[in-house]
Amino acid sequence: MNSVDTRQVALETPTGFLAFGFGSGLAPIAPGTAGTVASLPFAALIVQLPLPVALAVVIAAFLIGIYLCGATGQKLGVHDHGGIVWDEFVGMWLVVLFIPFHWTWWLAAFALFRFFDAVKPWPIRWFDRRVHGGFGVMLDDILAAGYSLIILGIAMWWSGA
Repeated sequence: MNSVDTRQVALETPTGFLAFGFGSGLAPIAPGTAGTVASLPFAALIVQLPLPVALAVVIAAFLIGIYLCGATGQKLGVHDHGGIVWDEFVGMWLVVLFIPFHWTWWLAAFALFRFFDAVKPWPIRWFDRRVHGGFGVMLDDILAAGYSLIILGIAMWWSGA
């Protein structure tokens, strides 16, 4: 599809609008990073909820994301189009649920999440190549969130946070 068609799917269909992170995935450079940045205001709201409710919101967003990412990828004819960033939203939301609500921790979370999502260390890359559809799109970001949480958990333990 050409860029006009991508913009049309991203901005004129509810599924595409959500999958493209309210349009943030249309950023011409680093759409995954733009999507992660766009997820932060929503994350700031989600972390204000009691943890069980916030976790339920993130799980629901993950399940909805399976559909959103799969359907939008089908419309675009691309399995994991770079502009589909709902997975970045959900991955970042998962990370911030378990760290202090402070800019330094959130900056570290952002950097680690983007690093693991881009580099895809084992087994993230293995799953990314073998699991397709909306579940595959969502899975690699949840795994990147897991790696980020491991590092941040060690840092929180070490710092006494």
